[in-house]
Amino acid sequence: MQLKNILPFLLFTFLLHAAAAQIPEGYKPIFNGKNLKGWHISRTTHQGTTPDVKVEDGAIVLRQNPYGQGGVLLSDKKYKNFDLYLEAKIDSFTNGGIFLRSSESGIAYQIELDDAAQSTGNLYGERMPVSEVALATDREKVWKPNDWNSFRIRMVGEVPRVTLWINGVQMWDVVQPKNDFIAGATEGMIGLQSHWTSLFSPTAGDCCGLNSWAPGAAHRFRNIAIKELDDDLKE
Repeated sequence: MQLKNILPFLLFTFLLHAAAAQIPEGYKPIFNGKNLKGWHISRTTHQGTTPDVKVEDGAIVLRQNPYGQGGVLLSDKKYKNFDLYLEAKIDSFTNGGIFLRSSESGIAYQIELDDAAQSTGNLYGERMPVSEVALATDREKVWKPNDWNSFRIRMVGEVPRVTLWINGVQMWDVVQPKNDFIAGATEGMIGLQSHWTSLFSPTAGDCCGLNSWAPGAAHRFRNIAIKELDDDLKE
């Protein structure tokens, strides 16, 4: 093979391995980068059941279609104790989340994704109260606006202990006083949520100026991988 033909191949190989290396050692990919095998859209969530979910450039992309109809993409498999790694890129004027131990209808502990409200990285509940919220007060120190940011989330225990790292820096580590699920669920699905993609509503009016309407805005997720943990993890 001539040198001029080898160089593009070597460059492609290098970039391919560089992208794969972003997943930490010991984590098992749960998104293949090609299609939505292993994932499904919730058809019972209250926020909408017709999200526009596609795989583009090796990432899961969630948009609203039609406007105002968000939704949740769920892993087919349920998890109890786990260490989750993923990278997210969040467009302006979007609200979404990463659901933990989610039910089919989207009842879950949630890592908020909302740059407009400056709440990205906070721990809330989706369709359930959370006994102990957690706030990512140091997020701005490590956050890369309009770029990819890594999230590592560890959740262990029947009464959950949840820890969050953003771009490798720990944001918080909280132990809930109790299991907040009404039925005491101890396992559930991983969920990727698109809740709304604009601060503009055709019915409620524009609360923040016409430029706040971003109907094509999206949540993007890539390099999604998980490490299942033992029940007795104490670290």
